Amino acid sequence: MRDTPASAQLIQAFVNTVDVETGTDEIDTVRKFDSWLRGQELLRGSRLDARDHALGLRLRAGIREVLGAHVGDEPDPAVQRAADEALRELPVVVTADGTAPGTLIPAPQLPAPRSALAALAVAWSELTLTGDAVRLKRCAEHACAWVFWDTSKNRSGRWCSMRVCGNRAKARRYAARQAAGPGVS
Repeated sequence: MRDTPASAQLIQAFVNTVDVETGTDEIDTVRKFDSWLRGQELLRGSRLDARDHALGLRLRAGIREVLGAHVGDEPDPAVQRAADEALRELPVVVTADGTAPGTLIPAPQLPAPRSALAALAVAWSELTLTGDAVRLKRCAEHACAWVFWDTSKNRSGRWCSMRVCGNRAKARRYAARQAAGPGVS
């Protein structure tokens, strides 16, 4: 199994800025999102504004929906449409010259905050185009919903941690079978 690609690491960090278990969100304000983008070295100079913040949150929500579908959850079409609309506001281009022709980059005319968000769109596009997006999944344990890179050979992982989330799910199924009575499976 190869290492987690940089694009997957970036998207994983982005979507895991919301922690369902603790009810926290690392980017729930413009200031916090601006700081997070700077910490990822995606934003320099100009500051994020409220529109950029809202755009980023729509993008994050939509990607989380897709990653949940990778473990069998039914994605919310409205959330996915909102993410698609966000992506249309973050154009990317393919380079034809330079050191890496054929590389996706944020469109050059974008202001710095939009360019930072477009870098997230580039990472998501790379994962989708290479087929690696299917290895990035939202934990099937809904109380957790942490996003993880599936290292299983056959891409069948469903939980971020078999010891914690997988055992919780299996224990609930076992208890439900026991409560249902003998002979019920």
